[in-house]
Amino acid sequence: MSMYAVTDPVTGTLVESYSEITQEGLEGALARVTAAHAHWSLVPVAERGAVIHRVAELHRERAQELAAAITREMGKPLDQAVAEVEFSADIYDFYAERAEALLADEPIELLGGEGTALVRKASFGPLLGIMPWNFPAYQVARFAGPNLVIGNTILLKHAPQCPESAAIIEQIFVDAGVVDGAYTNIYATNEQIETVIADPRVRGVSLTGSERAGSAVAALAGKHLKKVVLELGGSDPFILLSTDDLDGAVEAAVAGRLDNTGQSCNAAKRFVVADGLYDAFLDKFTTALAAVQPADPTAEGTVIGPLSSEAAADRLDDQVQRAVAQGATVALAGSRDGRFFTPTVLTGVTPDNDAYREEFFGPVAVVYRAADEDDAVRIANDTPFGLGSYVFTTDAEQANRVADRLDVGMVYVNLVGADSPELPFGGVKRSGFGRELGRFGADEFVNKKLIRVG
Repeated sequence: MSMYAVTDPVTGTLVESYSEITQEGLEGALARVTAAHAHWSLVPVAERGAVIHRVAELHRERAQELAAAITREMGKPLDQAVAEVEFSADIYDFYAERAEALLADEPIELLGGEGTALVRKASFGPLLGIMPWNFPAYQVARFAGPNLVIGNTILLKHAPQCPESAAIIEQIFVDAGVVDGAYTNIYATNEQIETVIADPRVRGVSLTGSERAGSAVAALAGKHLKKVVLELGGSDPFILLSTDDLDGAVEAAVAGRLDNTGQSCNAAKRFVVADGLYDAFLDKFTTALAAVQPADPTAEGTVIGPLSSEAAADRLDDQVQRAVAQGATVALAGSRDGRFFTPTVLTGVTPDNDAYREEFFGPVAVVYRAADEDDAVRIANDTPFGLGSYVFTTDAEQANRVADRLDVGMVYVNLVGADSPELPFGGVKRSGFGRELGRFGADEFVNKKLIRVG
């Protein structure tokens, strides 16, 4: 049976399965994406930008269709799925509008000698993208958008539970007028992906996924001397040091934890609260979370739906049970009903508890009491992850000071949910390396060619 299938996240019922690509089909895809690069990379930059603009337009025109598929595949509340598709369109527009500027020559001031020098940006070649299930459209946009504008071509392996949205997205690229083969969806097995990474025609790999998957892909890419970008999740701290609006801070904390039913890599997951605010915050935070109940993801206004799969619900349930068995206190007792999981809050998680260094991928929050600023920074950094972070304070100098001390790739001060196409996304430590979005995301898979003229 094929691993690519749509399974109703509410009932667990198989909706439709998709055939895995054959070895012959995979070889054909590799040949097409290579031939496409020879053509697409020579299309004038402005024309490539115009095609990617059309990709953005088609995302907006087909937002309801694509969003409905995402909801069917992984249970995202429909309102949020529509917003994801629209954000993806914004990303394509961002790169389409800036295509020529991003690829403009960069003159170099010579220290001596006559003549000129410049760096000219050129395409890298065919790239492999390995994408996750939690943001089926957005993850593709932040990888494919800049790279197609640059002139690279794309082989895209989506998560096995998202084959329908993968097919819809591929059709959008075809209908937008991307050169045949320049964006190719492949329903490939893990073993087949190993052969793709090893293939000399593929010049780079971008993966968003688990630490385990990232480690395996990075090792294989390194063996074959391929450039790789990894985004491997996080356990982002939400640090509350001072506030003149506790209710607003709590509202931000709830929003930061529950986006995508808590299944976002850069969601706030660990809440580090200054001693003087801890009790009041915990009381308001648990009350606000308790008021949010899982509901039908297709219903208007649903905040959290089911978790993405039975395995995801099993994993989260096991994590909570182990955390409690190892000494954590349950400040808000959630419950599980099939794939639905109500919000849960844990406190008293100590460094000897597995939960201290794990990522909870679902509506589970861990709250820590910090004695002072130094203690808050210590707790925030005491994790193998280093993706994003959130700092809430009324002291601007403190905000800058804490931001400098956090060992992460992103710091947001006094706001959550502020991702935007121009802002670079990525982390450090076991959260991976490399950046997506913004001009930094457009600089990963580029041949920065020096041209020195005497």
